Amino acid sequence: MENGHRPTHLRFVWTANGYELREREGDVPAVGEEVEEGEERLRVTKVAPSPLPGDLRRCAYLQPVS
Repeated sequence: MENGHRPTHLRFVWTANGYELREREGDVPAVGEEVEEGEERLRVTKVAPSPLPGDLRRCAYLQPVS
């Protein structure tokens, strides 16, 4: 934890209307982990660098749990 702030990560979330990029507090979840986004359970399929230029955070790519 730096400067009293919690670390953040990004989540590339599948929705019925396409993908959305969302910021979340805490460490990035691991591949295979299930997380909640709203009322949905999603599985982390990939963890990669942020798609935003110059952003050093990690990004979790999420798909619905089938």
